[in-house]
Amino acid sequence: MRIVLVGPPGAGKGTQAQFLAKELSIPHISTGDLFRANISQGTPLGLEAQKYMKAGRLVPDEVTIGMARDRLGQPDAAAGFLLDGFPRNLHQAKVLDEVLAAEGIALDAVLDLEVPEEEVVKRIAGRRICRRDSSHVFHVDYSAPRQEGVCDECGGELYQREDDREDTVRTRLEEYYNLTEPIIGYYRAQGLVSTISALGKVSEVTERALLALREKATDESGAA
Repeated sequence: MRIVLVGPPGAGKGTQAQFLAKELSIPHISTGDLFRANISQGTPLGLEAQKYMKAGRLVPDEVTIGMARDRLGQPDAAAGFLLDGFPRNLHQAKVLDEVLAAEGIALDAVLDLEVPEEEVVKRIAGRRICRRDSSHVFHVDYSAPRQEGVCDECGGELYQREDDREDTVRTRLEEYYNLTEPIIGYYRAQGLVSTISALGKVSEVTERALLALREKATDESGAA
């Protein structure tokens, strides 16, 4: 299947993408991975992206689209893929359609992970990261450390990243509503969108997503 995963910051897109891609045996393609791979390999697109990132500016659509086009052309994506973080806006969505149409293919489904705004703020603003080892992550409500401000794993100091502060989270949400949310309407008009509640256990959300994909595949086969 060819799938796009959308949802606000804190919806758990990265986690769900990993589980779904493994379950469906398709590559998980995230914007972050595209940037890292191109920059580490020193590709022309990677060097261009790095220039903007170092200046603290957004990478232009054309650069991101170029990376995505190259990645989708690799052999492991021939039978399907799961896109996470791309397309980010309406322009990117329309160009993606054009890229796929040129290959005689199209998207099969768009999974919209839905989370109330206040839950998003709670999820992200409550995160605390260990200064010694950033892989040690806690949450003031969901997975609090035994001693406040101290990492259970190594005793390092726990802190809140600037990106996780409530005011920053609300700014990121506003950007999502303005830039990314419009693509849901665009894809809904094509009959591609399944809205999934991202509340509850990770496994429960994954099962809802898989059920929606099975229903989508059944509808398409029936229509055919």
